[in-house]
Amino acid sequence: MVEMKLVYEGGLHTTAVHGPSKASLDTDAPVDNQGKGASFSPTDLLAASLGTCMLTTMGILAQREGWKIDGARARVEKHMSLEPRRRVGRVVVEMEMPKGVPSAARERLKEAADRCPVACSIHPDTKVELSVRWPD
Repeated sequence: MVEMKLVYEGGLHTTAVHGPSKASLDTDAPVDNQGKGASFSPTDLLAASLGTCMLTTMGILAQREGWKIDGARARVEKHMSLEPRRRVGRVVVEMEMPKGVPSAARERLKEAADRCPVACSIHPDTKVELSVRWPD
């Protein structure tokens, strides 16, 4: 169990504090939903959470197997859907892996990303599109 404490600051702005580390982050409603877009929106965090979870899960596998993926990058797009109600409809994750990852490791790493805890927690109606680019 991990506890986080959240405060609604007013003006569609919140602050969240991570209990164990005391790290904090702010959210703001997006411009297209009455906010200022001054920070991540809650749905932006969902998309960023997916990308970071994928990279982390790949990192856990790579560390265990002795593969180097340091410098791996992800670009994440969040697409909202309005029907049947406002929600995240699609998340596109484009990964760029560093040179030197063994060919035999690549499918296992992609599978690890596809099966990360956040991906497994996202509603099945939310389409997740993952692509991985291997430079060599």
